[in-house]
Amino acid sequence: MYCVRKVTEDLYWVGANDRRLALFENIHPIPEGTSYNSYVLTDEKTVLIDTADWDVTRQFRENVEHVLNGRTLDYIIINHMEPDHSASLALMREKYPDAVVITTAKAVTMMKQYGLTDENVQVVKEGDSISFGKHEFTFYTAPMVHWPEVMVSYDKTDKVLFSADAFGSFGSLDGRLFSDEVDYQRDWAEPARRYYTNIVGKYGMQVQKLLQKAYTLDIEYICPLHGLVFRAAKDIAYMVEKYDKWSKYEPEEKGVLICYASMYGNTEEAAYLLASRLCEKGMTNVEVRDVSNTHVSYLISSAFKLSNLALLSVTYNNNLFPIMAEFVDDMARLGLKNRKVAVVENGTWAPQAGSILVKDLEAMGMEILGEKTTMMSSLNADTAEAVEKLADEIAASMR
Repeated sequence: MYCVRKVTEDLYWVGANDRRLALFENIHPIPEGTSYNSYVLTDEKTVLIDTADWDVTRQFRENVEHVLNGRTLDYIIINHMEPDHSASLALMREKYPDAVVITTAKAVTMMKQYGLTDENVQVVKEGDSISFGKHEFTFYTAPMVHWPEVMVSYDKTDKVLFSADAFGSFGSLDGRLFSDEVDYQRDWAEPARRYYTNIVGKYGMQVQKLLQKAYTLDIEYICPLHGLVFRAAKDIAYMVEKYDKWSKYEPEEKGVLICYASMYGNTEEAAYLLASRLCEKGMTNVEVRDVSNTHVSYLISSAFKLSNLALLSVTYNNNLFPIMAEFVDDMARLGLKNRKVAVVENGTWAPQAGSILVKDLEAMGMEILGEKTTMMSSLNADTAEAVEKLADEIAASMR
């Protein structure tokens, strides 16, 4: 049975939701599921805009057939070849063999890598336009947002930007489609941030180039491949502002992410002492996270959001605690920079974690606040005083 929603007079969402999938890209937890967004335009020519993942193929196929209502499919636009959006392309081409695939040259190469033929394909490049009747689409390349073959499609008639993975989010839609049908800033800002920072975060420069193209367009709708569709001007402005900050690696808020790696609770105790002292000084925008039981994707999201970090790590085998090292490595891989970071190390006989942290963080372009603080096994009067001083330095950096 079909389940579709109308976006504009002749544009329909024909995607599907997946709450069975536990890990997005088999790495990022998605407790609220995900959506795979696909769209059908019913103009003089019919156009399918991207397909969907194999997991939702039955629902997707029924949706497309319902909207076409007996008509054939004339065109398939592929903005992004990642399998969660192109896995059903072979099925659509088999069912509608005369449909012309519109995509980039690099996407054609990937099609062949995934076992698809390059027959009946129309390659478009930057600025090319195609008319489907009353609707005219223009295509803009968006390499590395977040794969090299990506393009976005702009419908000049209804002022719709089909943005591929840009402006997407984790989360099942659950019947809703538009951002103005939810409290977006309350309920969707965090999954949108976690999606961007972990999936696209490395490619800030490329996102900036895409934003510069978007600024030249009159956009009334943004239709991403995951998450809600934006049609309210305030929501479009909100997301563009967020993408601008995230892609420049600028923090959204003044606040402190305190991440600790603790084996027996002593480093954890220091983390909560630091949090308490910060709050006493009026710096109450504080998040405390145990790296051992918080998935790194959540840590990355908060690190992008907040201005300050405090990393507290026990020494392990003369090195960083492995899960703290994973977090630091992930920040480096994603290009995060421009944060002010306080460092606390712990060790019973040869604390090394702090020196390693400082070296790695400075290589990322982070500002280290004060001297690293060293604990020997557990907090005492001297180290508690050092943590208090560290709280002063963090608070001063935020004023």
